Amino acid sequence: MARELTGKHVLGIALLAFGTIIGVNLVMAYSAISTFPGLETKSSYIASQHFDSQRAAQQTLGWNASLDIEGGRAVLRIVDQQGIGVFPETLALQLRRPTHQRDDIRPVLTPEALGRWSASADLAPGNWNADIEAVDRDGTLFRQRLYLVVGQGG
Repeated sequence: MARELTGKHVLGIALLAFGTIIGVNLVMAYSAISTFPGLETKSSYIASQHFDSQRAAQQTLGWNASLDIEGGRAVLRIVDQQGIGVFPETLALQLRRPTHQRDDIRPVLTPEALGRWSASADLAPGNWNADIEAVDRDGTLFRQRLYLVVGQGG
């Protein structure tokens, strides 16, 4: 025997449906906010004032960076326009996940040859950003972000 569908039943169904949607949205919003790494720069306006001059100086260097993950090691190469390895005054590498900070690492790079460095980097499978920052001997800043997809077995 079927029960009669009353206004109270419809109200209950609507409240349950919307309550579920709102609850899921709150959980997802909390998760997004609590895992987001945060700001890329403190003031985008000030950063934009120097962008063109920094980009022009970096393009004048003509450097190109590449990064490979080989057997649990990060192998970084930086070459000039002729494909010759360069040796900057300072060099830093940060490997980070695009969505959270808990796996971020700053591996210690060891020079292997002109324009080639390596560091221990046992990365979990998935998407990674590699932020490279180097300073040429003349003081020119070189920055490049590389996107990596690490498969099973890193």
